[in-house]
Amino acid sequence: MSDADPPTLTDVTETPLPLSAVADLAERIETNVADVIVGNEAVVGHIVTALLARGHVLLEDVPGVGKTMLARSIARSVDCRFRRIQFTPDLLPTDVTGVNVFNEKSREFEFQPGPVFGNIVLGDEINRAPPKTQSALLEAMEERQVTADGDSHNLPDPFTVIATQNAVEPTRTYELPLAEFDRFMKKLELGYPDPDAEAVLLGRAVGTHPIESLESVTDRETLVRARETVATIRVEKPVRSYITRLAGYTREHAEIGVSPRGSIALLRAAQARAGLDGREYVIPDDVQTEAPVVLPHRIRTTGREDAKTVVSDALERIAVEPS
Repeated sequence: MSDADPPTLTDVTETPLPLSAVADLAERIETNVADVIVGNEAVVGHIVTALLARGHVLLEDVPGVGKTMLARSIARSVDCRFRRIQFTPDLLPTDVTGVNVFNEKSREFEFQPGPVFGNIVLGDEINRAPPKTQSALLEAMEERQVTADGDSHNLPDPFTVIATQNAVEPTRTYELPLAEFDRFMKKLELGYPDPDAEAVLLGRAVGTHPIESLESVTDRETLVRARETVATIRVEKPVRSYITRLAGYTREHAEIGVSPRGSIALLRAAQARAGLDGREYVIPDDVQTEAPVVLPHRIRTTGREDAKTVVSDALERIAVEPS
């Protein structure tokens, strides 16, 4: 990984990749990650689409199933600046974003950037830090900038947060606020491997771990160009209307439904999914593939139905073409 200072948002002016190259790029990253992560191909594909769609990812599961290793494998596959933040109860917001420090030589305050200033940032066990520290990521994830003492500092491009969350030990963790949940494009779960996959995993664990020899298969500039391409994929009015009606269903059948930010996230994820298939336009199948991982974590219910059921009901009952 290069340790050179990555360009900020305003420094990057890359030409979009040809659409045919986007699917090839995604396949190379997925194949590379498969050298470390056994199984979970669908989860890896979802992370790659989020990366292409300028989104952030939350991995939630029990300890030990490979959440952190998956995030590291994705980061190693792209030759760009990787930063890791280990969230702990005593972590302060400035430990994440950075702080102004007085320079004795210049007699001025200078901003010392925190670990959030990376291209791919791993927030490990994010729910172990108190809400005040978790909230340090809100501005960064939404606006791609950090404000310190009234001055704004642009984050690098690309900027993606891959956070892991402990799904057990509720008395030792803090619940993420809904505002932060809403900033993650996708919430994913890995689950336990099946016996055959676990046997392969044990074989790979003998000797040096494969993560240590994993090489990058693309670079920062190519990833930025691929993102530019994905952003140009057409989303026609009927598909946009379909997304709007899906979001509307969740608002009518839950205490808190999908926000407009969630609708935008679904649209962008569907664009990336179309890009993986080499298409210049989004089809309803792209929306239906992405909705189950983009929408549920934004929904709060009070009845017997959980958020995943609300989304599955929406996909089943909302017609692609309005009657």
